[in-house]
Amino acid sequence: MRIAPDFARVAQYIAGHPEMTNVLLSGGDPFVLSTAKLGKILDHLLPIPHLESIRFGTKIVAFAPRRFEDPALPALFRRISEAGKTAVIVAHFDHIGEISVDAERNIRALRAQGVQFLNQSVLLAKVNDDPEILAATFAKCHQMGVRPYYLFQGRPVKGASHFQVSLRRGIEIARGINRRLSGIQKTFKYIMSHYTGKIEVLDLGADGRVYMRYHQNKIPEELGKVFSRRHVEGACWLDDLPEG
Repeated sequence: MRIAPDFARVAQYIAGHPEMTNVLLSGGDPFVLSTAKLGKILDHLLPIPHLESIRFGTKIVAFAPRRFEDPALPALFRRISEAGKTAVIVAHFDHIGEISVDAERNIRALRAQGVQFLNQSVLLAKVNDDPEILAATFAKCHQMGVRPYYLFQGRPVKGASHFQVSLRRGIEIARGINRRLSGIQKTFKYIMSHYTGKIEVLDLGADGRVYMRYHQNKIPEELGKVFSRRHVEGACWLDDLPEG
């Protein structure tokens, strides 16, 4: 859910759409809210029978991990479990240097309570655009029981374009990460979160084309569809690649 102050209306909408099996609380950060406020949001979501999981997208586990030492949190996650649903925290570690002792301790404690963890990272120029750094980050995540989920290509956001890495370099980095990880650690997908859907970047072929696949798309027929566009040096986004 994005900015949604009327949670009753949101829950009513979800209840009327049985194809919706999970909810993501994100964007800001849900753990900026008090645990009591999160509990009130759950009041609306937990009675919905077809919801299977409640996800929390958060950076706080990286930069303020002691938020997860709140003694009220175990009861919150227990409510989710007792309602027959899975609690999932999608953490946001971009660099192994963000994985503190406090973060690891709290993650392990929450996992012992049945909370599942995923991690998503953003590929950032001069921060983590190095296969050694990201392989070490993902290996550490696996060690803690946090499954690397997405490696996002940086979006062309105004004022932050200097963080973008070219698609050619991103593909090289993804290959380099996989060369450094064991089989069970290779769980991430290199993704562009485009307005048309989540696009998995597969490879740059010898034919000079970037090969991609829709990992998520509102159009069911597009899911899993492999397509390609001609590569242009310096391209950082789908819209930089010419169609045809």
